[in-house]
Amino acid sequence: MKRSEDVELMNMCMIYDGDKVLVQRRISKGWPGVAFPGGHVEKKESFTGALIREVYEETGLTITSPILCGIKSWYKDDTRCIVLLYKTSNYSGELKSSREGEVFWITLKEFQHMDLAQDMLELLDVFLDETVQEFIYCDENEETRYQLL
Repeated sequence: MKRSEDVELMNMCMIYDGDKVLVQRRISKGWPGVAFPGGHVEKKESFTGALIREVYEETGLTITSPILCGIKSWYKDDTRCIVLLYKTSNYSGELKSSREGEVFWITLKEFQHMDLAQDMLELLDVFLDETVQEFIYCDENEETRYQLL
């Protein structure tokens, strides 16, 4: 059995300030809707460094002390896609949108009623519930389902 596989690494960060969270209205055709900021980890880049870079590029904010709270994973063809999920309330800078989409603050209650990117409502459990660390897609009888672990 082969113990290695192709992997695509990404990250996402829930930045919060009291009862508000920072969201991005993504304009991507591949994954549109409201989500937390994040992006891809480049080759030889640290996971935390990639997160800080992506958040800055998409929001204009510099985050510090992000806490890894879980992962999301699925397969795209023969590649395992893994998103490292972080949260932090430590940030500085001036909020500004990017070509990725508009960024703005909303309450978690408002978030749940937005036009969210796929899986964002279900993924919220990983960010908020310390007993949940993983969101994974698995194929069962040719039907794709997700599990929270």
